[in-house]
Amino acid sequence: MEDGALFAAIIATFLLAGTVKGVIGLGLPTVSLGLLTVAADLPTAMALLLIPSFVTNLWQAVVGGKLAELLRRIWPFLLMATLTVWLGALALTQVDLAYLSALLGLLLVSYAVISLAGLRLAVAPRQEIWAGPLTGAINGVLTGMTGSFVVPGVMFLQAIGLPRDTLIQAMGVLFTLSTLALALALQSNQLLTMEKGLLSLAGLVPALAGMVVGQKIRSRLPEATFRRIFFSALLLLGVYICGTATMGP
Repeated sequence: MEDGALFAAIIATFLLAGTVKGVIGLGLPTVSLGLLTVAADLPTAMALLLIPSFVTNLWQAVVGGKLAELLRRIWPFLLMATLTVWLGALALTQVDLAYLSALLGLLLVSYAVISLAGLRLAVAPRQEIWAGPLTGAINGVLTGMTGSFVVPGVMFLQAIGLPRDTLIQAMGVLFTLSTLALALALQSNQLLTMEKGLLSLAGLVPALAGMVVGQKIRSRLPEATFRRIFFSALLLLGVYICGTATMGP
C-alpha cells in the first residue's frame, strides 16, 4: 500500500476504533489491529497502534479512583501479562507472518463468539492466586505474537467479578502495560522505526476525536445494541483475516 493510502487508512481506522472505545470502553487496539492488518503486515500494524493505544488506555487506567486497590489485587496477573510479551514477540521474526495473522483472526473470532453468546466465567478468590499469573502469561505471549491484548486477559478480569467501572479501569491498566511491553519487544526485534512511530502519532488525534464521538453515541444508543453490532462486525473481520492469511497472496 502506498504512503498516502496507508496514511488515510490510519486516520479512518483510529477514528472508528476511538469511537468504539468511547461507546463501550474497549476495542481500540482490537479494532485498529484488525483493520490495519488488512492494509499492512502484522508487525507494522502492531507498531502503528502503539501511541494511540498507550495514550487512550493510560487515560482510562488513571480515571476511576481504584488504581491502588486494583494493583494490590491483580499485580501477579499484570506482571506476567507484561513480562511474557517479549517471548511471544520472538515469533515475529521466526514464524511465517501468515500464521500469526491467522492466529490474530482466530482470537478475534473467539472473542466475538464468546461475547455474543454472553458466556461468563467465574474465578473464586482462592483461585486467583494461580489463575491470575497463568492467564497473564498466556495473554502476554499472545500479545507478543499478534498484538491483541484481550484474550484471555479481559475474560479473566470479567471472571473475578470486578464492578463495571473498576473493570473498565482494570482493562485500561492491562492495555497500557501491554502496549509498553509490546513497544519494547518490537524495538528489541528491530521492528519499530522512526517512520512507524510518526505514523502511529498521526493516529492519536483521530483516536481521541473518535472517543469523544463515541461518548456522545453512548448517551443516545443502548450499549447492548452497540455491543451486538460491534462483536458481529469483529466476528466478520476475524473470519476475513483468517481467510486472507490462509489463502496467501
